[in-house]
Amino acid sequence: MDSLSPLHYTNIVTHVIAGSIALVLGVLALTTRKGGKKHTRVGKLFLFFLTVVILTGLIGVFVFGRNIFLLVITVLSGYFGFSGYRTLQTKSNRPKVIDVSAAVIALITVFYFLYYFKSIGMIWSPIIIYSTVGTLLLVVAYDFIRYLLPEKGYKSLWLYEHIFKMIGAFSALLSAFTGTVFKDYQPYSQFLPSVFGTLLQIGFIVYYYGKGNPGKP
Repeated sequence: MDSLSPLHYTNIVTHVIAGSIALVLGVLALTTRKGGKKHTRVGKLFLFFLTVVILTGLIGVFVFGRNIFLLVITVLSGYFGFSGYRTLQTKSNRPKVIDVSAAVIALITVFYFLYYFKSIGMIWSPIIIYSTVGTLLLVVAYDFIRYLLPEKGYKSLWLYEHIFKMIGAFSALLSAFTGTVFKDYQPYSQFLPSVFGTLLQIGFIVYYYGKGNPGKP
């Protein structure tokens, strides 16, 4: 840290603080009544601090030349959060310019990373590389495929999609946090939080499906 410029150091501190706050807010969002005022307020704060994490992460990669893999994790958590919020806003699968543009940017980022990754060789754990890139590609692919679904049928899916994506944003942040703090235990410190997030996604989706009212939280 001593060799870092003041701006770089400030960016890292801001990134860490925003990420830590976002994780706390993510836990609160998971444990509050869905659809209530508190859940909505906490969710918006989570997205705000997630945005700060994304911006400082991008600055770290493109301005200060930090770990390029940070770019993929940042885009993954950011895309999950953005798309999950848009799902709640629109509750529709009609194509919108802003949504299609975000998906295209995410794809460009993945292909840029894969090109860079091929040029430098395997320097990170394959399980982390492939699972992160694969998850982002699958989510983006789904977001394009959903436009082909009947709009009436999609009305019973938007809640599940919102749950999946917002928990995905939380677990991506958690994975980045634990992978950085407990780097001596990689890849498990990065991989296990993703497994935990997947279990949360399944649990919440099954719970709300069981309520038999998918259109309302």
